[in-house]
Amino acid sequence: MPAQSFSGESPVTAIGFAELVALLHSIFVSHGTSSTVAQILAHNCASAERDGAHSHGIFRIPGYLSTLASGWVNGKAEPTVTDVASGFVRVDAANGFAQPALEAARPLLVQKARSAGIALLAIHNSHHFAALWPDVEPFAEEGLVALSVVNSMTCVVPHGADRPLFGTNPIAFAAPRADGMPIVFDLATSAIAHGDVQIAARKGELLPPGMGVDSLGQPTRDPKAILEGGALLPFGGHKGSALSMMVELLAAALTGGNFSFEFNWADHPGARTPWTGQLLIVIDPSKTAGQSFAERSQELVRQMHAAGLRRLPGDRRHRTRVRSDEQGIQVDAQELAGLRKLVEQ
Repeated sequence: MPAQSFSGESPVTAIGFAELVALLHSIFVSHGTSSTVAQILAHNCASAERDGAHSHGIFRIPGYLSTLASGWVNGKAEPTVTDVASGFVRVDAANGFAQPALEAARPLLVQKARSAGIALLAIHNSHHFAALWPDVEPFAEEGLVALSVVNSMTCVVPHGADRPLFGTNPIAFAAPRADGMPIVFDLATSAIAHGDVQIAARKGELLPPGMGVDSLGQPTRDPKAILEGGALLPFGGHKGSALSMMVELLAAALTGGNFSFEFNWADHPGARTPWTGQLLIVIDPSKTAGQSFAERSQELVRQMHAAGLRRLPGDRRHRTRVRSDEQGIQVDAQELAGLRKLVEQ
């Protein structure tokens, strides 16, 4: 479709979801991944772009490619899935991306969750560079409840400390409901996601107060000062800091992955992806007694609306998804042209 120009905005063009996935797949393959890995990463990035999560969509492609070029991550890694116990699955991602490791373990994980009522997936030796909600939402679409945590590279100062130690360490949750899309949230335990800081820096925008500090440990609203020697702060002070610590323990210590401070990519210029771990817990709510979980979930939603809440977690993404499916994904025309050149290169 031809580029359009909106007042005060860069020209944009619309692209279909399948077309964007195919384009991103070609880019990943041409830059060193297997076709299988490329398809999973392409679908993940395209999903984020479709749903308006721009900090984890097309914006991430240069980071993926520079990481692959640096040799830091194995784009053709084949995960090894181990059946550990009745409710425990372990995956060695083989220094590859976490999403293909999850995909490889998914059938066994779901089978165990439906059999035992709950199952845990521990991924280690992995790189996670994407939004976390796409990892859990598909389980809710199958009627399951899912919770996931992943730690990342050191960039957050624990509450009361004077230097960064934790990663942004997001937590994602998804649950089905009877009449509507699943309830899904994905939040960083930092005051703001690292990708959003990068976008603000690119746009020359200031951040809200309380997001981070500069290289001297002084509060700053300048995203560049945070990125260039500064650090992020946890949300909610000591409460967010405690949750971030919990993520380190669950995603790294429990899985066998690296803590956020335990890897060094200095010998791989251009590397961007954290080499850490991920934990997923999947629950089959059909094992509960009484009224179905999805109906109880829907009742909670009704009561939240009655209390005056107008937007549930994930609502904006779902609305944007519907609009993208109807009108195409709105992408900056220059960015789209740049993606097509990457395939040629």
